[in-house]
Amino acid sequence: MDCMQQTTHVTGTGTDHCRLKFVNFESHENHVSHETRGLSENILVVRRGKPFKLTLMFRSRLWNPHTESLVLEVLLGGLSERIPVQFPEKWSDPQRWSAHVYPCNMRPQSVSIYACSPVLSSVAVYDLLVHIETGLDRRSYAVGSFVLLCNPWMKEDPVYMPLDVQIQEYIKSDYGLVYMGTHLNICKRPWSFGQYEPGVLEACLKLLQVSPQHLNDNQKDYILRADPIYLSRVVCAMVNSNDDLGILEGKWQGNYKDGVKPTEWSGSADILHRWDSSDCSPVRYGQCWVFASVLCTVMRVLGIPSRVVTVFNAAHDGDGSLRIEEVYSSRGEKLGLSKDSIWNFHVWVECWMRRPDLGQEFDGWQIVDPTPQEKSGGVYCCGPCPVVAVQKRCLGAPFDTSFIYASVDADIVRLIVRDGLVVGRTVDNESVGQLIYTKSIGSDRPENLTQMYKGIKSTEAFVGEQTAQTRRMSTRPGGPSLKVSLAIDRVLLVGERISVCVTITNHSSSPRILMKHLNAQLKEYNSNPEKSFWKTHKKVHIQPYEVLTLHHVIPPSEYESVLAGDDIVNMAVVIKDIRTKERVLDTQEFNISSPQITIEIEGGDSIQMKKEHTAQVSFTNRFTKALNRAVLTVEGSGLLPDKPDVRMVLLQPGDKIEKKVSIVATSPGTKLLMATFSYSGSPRIVSRSFHKVFVTTA
Repeated sequence: MDCMQQTTHVTGTGTDHCRLKFVNFESHENHVSHETRGLSENILVVRRGKPFKLTLMFRSRLWNPHTESLVLEVLLGGLSERIPVQFPEKWSDPQRWSAHVYPCNMRPQSVSIYACSPVLSSVAVYDLLVHIETGLDRRSYAVGSFVLLCNPWMKEDPVYMPLDVQIQEYIKSDYGLVYMGTHLNICKRPWSFGQYEPGVLEACLKLLQVSPQHLNDNQKDYILRADPIYLSRVVCAMVNSNDDLGILEGKWQGNYKDGVKPTEWSGSADILHRWDSSDCSPVRYGQCWVFASVLCTVMRVLGIPSRVVTVFNAAHDGDGSLRIEEVYSSRGEKLGLSKDSIWNFHVWVECWMRRPDLGQEFDGWQIVDPTPQEKSGGVYCCGPCPVVAVQKRCLGAPFDTSFIYASVDADIVRLIVRDGLVVGRTVDNESVGQLIYTKSIGSDRPENLTQMYKGIKSTEAFVGEQTAQTRRMSTRPGGPSLKVSLAIDRVLLVGERISVCVTITNHSSSPRILMKHLNAQLKEYNSNPEKSFWKTHKKVHIQPYEVLTLHHVIPPSEYESVLAGDDIVNMAVVIKDIRTKERVLDTQEFNISSPQITIEIEGGDSIQMKKEHTAQVSFTNRFTKALNRAVLTVEGSGLLPDKPDVRMVLLQPGDKIEKKVSIVATSPGTKLLMATFSYSGSPRIVSRSFHKVFVTTA
């Protein structure tokens, strides 16, 4: 619907003066032209540097350009700029606002004007005034407001993106994937960015208005909002609520009864609506992929191309040493004694922009991380850091390059400790940043970004001399005479046995008697493991230069009371030479996949808005035991009521639990149905599945 703004008379005198009746903001035509369809039904949304159309309707007679001047005025807080309306043959400065009227668009009582902002205008809501002036007096009218966004379609805009397929994916798409799990078994989780949901644009603009930068000095903030570097830092800090009126409160352990468990979110719109409607109270709770996905939504709304990126085995290097210590007991149990940590996966955002502050070679993708770990410039934000600065190890480049470099390329020093003394040490310079994934353009396949970050690693570049010495010691000829490696047989499903292979190599010319300690612990993706749920110890004899392979099996009965779907296991083996006391260690972390829940939409995955459709959801018990008080629930923001229907059943092996639900979409775009399955004998939800639904208006 076109936005018809009734004018408000402000000042003016005279009898035969041209009078403005109302202004048609031509919303439909402008939204199509500016690629902003669906962002708002209530206000005109346009992109900077591109002309937009306004039609002025007059009361008694048309504006006379020979005797009257027509002037637009844009207001932004205490800032304003007058824009004389000119005819197209007049030259205008592209660095300033301009407005032109075309004679062919002049009708008896109306005139169409094309207004254009400078390409480096600030992202904000602007108020518009119209002045009709003569040499004697002036009539002024407040005619409404419009939103100005970044313009990735325009070469002169710092966020310009050359290929339309990239813009479709990184600006216009309201659907994405978050990769999770471990590098051995990568899971993908759909996310609805929801930028076309009602109220999302307004929440994103409100986010800028309540930032500390705006509250402290709104005029300075408005001026700086022309710069996507500045915008990304402001938004990054405002996604978390650590030191401002931000959107999300983080929580990584304990119960979540006073909020929503992070794993239960499937889209940004619900989070933004809750924050907006609660007078900027933080929404509980988020973790890294939730923070990153909400940040991606806000940046896409503001017109900055963005994508969600997952780093597998991401280091948190608090002391800047580019070295992470992990401590194990002499029996292979991982101990939570280190200040730093390795997250099995960590999710952040890449935003596309030029970096005039650094030079052309640093243009392109910039890392922006809203998960609060360390302060940057006194604020809980991180970035924007050029990906190429990480690859080229330009650790002094702003912002936070050194911290991000460590996240993808730090070394892991693993210590074996007994009675407070270090009795073994290994250095791993391969595991951190082992894989870096994002969703591919136009498909659900992953795009591997690892080489974009890591390039070719120099043996001793940017590491402390002690770390370099340790690496030389561990790789020199005549080094350790004993070697061990640990491998998991294959990707596992809940309910299957875990098969572990331990390979021991004796590089010495003597037979040896060894003690083997094998240990398994449940762990969260971002923290140290809990206590062991399975362990074994055995004396082993090995001949000179022999390679010995040992197999172990953990049956489901040994872990089903501890592990649920998508849980992560830390497995470690320590081999000790009983005579020489030499010890060697190897570790592997892996996740166990959930059994599948089947979701089908009758008639296909493309549905019409406000029309009832049916979804069929089912789960088959592939366990070897009966599952008591089994529950299958279905939820979907914008598709189903908030409260899921709960019915408990006894599910025998091979039996299927089914649920048929009616869905009605309230707005267009990509929605997600989420189904969960659990039963009374499991510590947590056993399985969670998502299904993509495309909603059309007709």
